[in-house]
Amino acid sequence: MLIFSTFLTFAFVSLAGDPRQNLLANPRFSQDSYDRLAHTYHLDASIPVRYWYWVQDVFTHKLGRSLLTSQAIWPDLTRVMGHTVQVIGLAEIIALVLGIAVGIFSAVKQYSIFDYLFTSVSFLGFAMPTFWLALLLQILFVDIYLKWNVRIFYTSGLNSGVASNTWSLDRLQHIALPVATLAIISFALYSRYMRAAMLDVISTDYIRTARAKGLPEWLVIMRHVFRNALIPIVTITALNLGGLLGGAIVTETVFSIDGMGFYFITKLGQLDVYAVMAYLAVTAAIIILFNLIADILYGYLDPRIRYD
Repeated sequence: MLIFSTFLTFAFVSLAGDPRQNLLANPRFSQDSYDRLAHTYHLDASIPVRYWYWVQDVFTHKLGRSLLTSQAIWPDLTRVMGHTVQVIGLAEIIALVLGIAVGIFSAVKQYSIFDYLFTSVSFLGFAMPTFWLALLLQILFVDIYLKWNVRIFYTSGLNSGVASNTWSLDRLQHIALPVATLAIISFALYSRYMRAAMLDVISTDYIRTARAKGLPEWLVIMRHVFRNALIPIVTITALNLGGLLGGAIVTETVFSIDGMGFYFITKLGQLDVYAVMAYLAVTAAIIILFNLIADILYGYLDPRIRYD
């Protein structure tokens, strides 16, 4: 799957344009330099041949070198990766905790005011595009700063010079709005699926049997209903990772965070094929890995589907 996905993306990115065209605007860039660059990076070869050379670079030179700057790609990618992991990680934790809690309570208190309220909130979350929500939050907190001179959260610019593994109030203020944007979108997804999964399990025969045995209601919900209702959530969480990575491109661009999404947009605009491919290969590997983890968790949550 990884080979197939990277080959398709390599072909599409390669067909998007010739990255050497930007260099021709430089009067010091001669035709000989143009041809030498094409030969060095195999730009004069067919796409399958170029893909093979790129695969060799991935394993021998840690994702290769930038076509435009000749700098190693891996240090740049690892630098921006930390910012994206922080944003997506926090957003996913918040969305899962709140989404599962609200989904459980909505299912237990079906058709209550709480259920109707958060159903409406979830539908709003589904309906809002990521870029629109990000811009809305940005405008809101810019207005707060301009009117009352109170800076609660920063609306742009994360200092990429600070190591991404450090935590501080300043960093939290920078990533709070991107985290909120992604968390709201994911919360709507998780809460709706958790509610639906809980309602499906609650109506089964073995739940009625557990209640007939006299087990406390909280024990029936948490031990029997909740565990079986988690299976759809595991699937949705693994699949939603791709959506979060795509959403990170938008949020990091809107809030000017020097993360993987912003790196991807910048390199794509420059048609730096190898840098773009490095990002796509890493994200494809992450998505495949999390889908594998989801398959393994199925067997843990439901012994009937273990791969013994």
